[in-house]
Amino acid sequence: MSSTPTPGDPSSTSRTAKVRSSLSSSFRSRRKQLEPWFENVGKRLVKSPKIHLRDSGLLHSLLGLRSRLELLAHPKLGASWEGFALDQVVRLLGAERDAYFYRTQAGAELDLFVIRGGRRYGFEFKHEDAPRMTKSMHVAFHDLKLEQIFVVHPGERSYGIADNVLAVALRDLPAMVRKKRLR
Repeated sequence: MSSTPTPGDPSSTSRTAKVRSSLSSSFRSRRKQLEPWFENVGKRLVKSPKIHLRDSGLLHSLLGLRSRLELLAHPKLGASWEGFALDQVVRLLGAERDAYFYRTQAGAELDLFVIRGGRRYGFEFKHEDAPRMTKSMHVAFHDLKLEQIFVVHPGERSYGIADNVLAVALRDLPAMVRKKRLR
């Protein structure tokens, strides 16, 4: 779940800042914020931070969701999954201080970007059983010169999507991190 001020609403910027500050100080948001990664890749990049709620139960309560069925039917299901799975990956990698996201103003985005042993890795979080390669992944792969992209999903199995792009079932993530020596 990211917070972006409503254009033209003078109170939304201060309201967003107050909510961001409250969430950050209560440790319920991802770190203080997930900072953007930017370097000179020849594109205009989004440089504002992104906030993920660490406590998906809090998010579900704020959305008024009382059951799994309500969550599965809600338009914020993807944001909920992204926040939950991102937190799991960051903790597993021990990447509290060096976790970033990447987004261009043209819309290409990578949910999580980390550097391990000089190698660059990207993570996408998709709440679907059979995720596929997207244009955003392709753009981020080339812009950031990634070693590999991992698409974390709630499905039952892990499999290759494309060269250096792997769909990883969340339950397989710890073994994959050990195998790739990402910690």
